[in-house]
Amino acid sequence: MTAMDTFTFFRIWISNPLRVAAVAPSGSALAGLMTKELSAESGPVLELGPGTGVFTRALLAQGLRECDLTLIEHDSGFANLLRLRFPAAHVHHADAARLARSGLLEDRVVGGVVSGLPLLSMSQRKVMAILSGTFDSMRPGASFYQFTYGPNCPVPHRILDRLGLKATRIGRTLLNVPPASVYRISRRSPRRQYL
Repeated sequence: MTAMDTFTFFRIWISNPLRVAAVAPSGSALAGLMTKELSAESGPVLELGPGTGVFTRALLAQGLRECDLTLIEHDSGFANLLRLRFPAAHVHHADAARLARSGLLEDRVVGGVVSGLPLLSMSQRKVMAILSGTFDSMRPGASFYQFTYGPNCPVPHRILDRLGLKATRIGRTLLNVPPASVYRISRRSPRRQYL
């Protein structure tokens, strides 16, 4: 993370603090935790709310090809920056809650989702739209990775239950400012029928 990234992030945060929800980009410790379960074999990967590209760089360090990354960014300033930094990635200036209706992922089945979205500042309806839209485009066994600064998973149990999902905390980093936890959200295994 560069000083320019911090300045850019802060400038965009000032213009809309609820949409960005953090005052600085995520650190390398959080980026490593968010991407540690993904590899070149996971591709293609969808990233929601990539901001300045901290998680994007970590995905590339994990061996994913830039052309296997689809970046969905709601802020036009961040989207333009991402296009310059990652020219081979598929960068879309779009709302992650409208993925299902946008047609952006119709021809892609993704092997993982990395989310930098501020889910705690969103309505439950929007969180449901994001999760259902992304899980519709994910292959079996793929997971959605989400971080939070809060003490619990940012997706309420009732939403997880309604969508047939489960959340598992895979780690916490105190080296991030502020400290953060990472959750893996995945489909529940179907219950076995016993005769």
